[in-house]
Amino acid sequence: MNFPAELKYTKDHEWIRVEGDVAYIGITDYAQSQLGEIVYVDITTEGENVEKEEVFGTIEAVKTVSDLFMPVTGEVLEANPELEDKPELVNEDVYGAGWLIKINIADASELESLMSAAEYEQLIAK
Repeated sequence: MNFPAELKYTKDHEWIRVEGDVAYIGITDYAQSQLGEIVYVDITTEGENVEKEEVFGTIEAVKTVSDLFMPVTGEVLEANPELEDKPELVNEDVYGAGWLIKINIADASELESLMSAAEYEQLIAK
C-alpha cells in the first residue's frame, strides 16, 4: 500500500494535503481497499464550516456506506465534481484525482495532531 510522506493522516483513514491556505482531503489507500468498489460519494457540506472530526459526507461502496470525517476545522470550498460521474476515481487514484473535498483551513495548528505516514502505517498494522 501507498502512504505518501507529504500527507497527514487521521485515525479515521482520511488524508490531508496542504497547499498554502487550502487543503485537499480524501480517504487513504487502506480505506479504499477495505471498502472495495466505490459507487457513490455524497458531500452535502459545500460552503459550510465543519469542525474537526465532524462528518462532512459519506462514501458508498458495493457492500457498505461510511461516514467521512474532517481532519481539521475548515470551510468546505468544493466537493470534487469529477466524482459525481466517476466515483471509481477514489479507487483508481486515491491521492490524486480521487480527492473528495477542498477546504480553507481555520486553524493550522490542528494539523499537528494528525499522523505522519509512518505513524499511520503503524496504526493499520495493529
